[in-house]
Amino acid sequence: MVVGVVRLVLQIPDNDSLKGKRRVIKQVIERTRGRFALAVAECGLNDNHRQAEIGLACVGNDRRTCNSVLDRAVGYIDSLGTALIVERELEIINI
Repeated sequence: MVVGVVRLVLQIPDNDSLKGKRRVIKQVIERTRGRFALAVAECGLNDNHRQAEIGLACVGNDRRTCNSVLDRAVGYIDSLGTALIVERELEIINI
């Protein structure tokens, strides 16, 4: 079994409230979950209204598959245009 995890820090430009941040992050999480069947959650920077930290997790049979799915999901999040990816960290673990 292989587990892949990505941590993203997103910048939300022109946002001045936590309510606006929640709207953007909820949209990113729901669309990503629906399209890629990944575990996705906000996991940090909860009190910062211009940045968010989200995590994505994938379980698969081999490293290449997990890496590919996570790369496509990150590309999809970037293509949404609602938030800018300012930091990305990927880890793939064989269990």
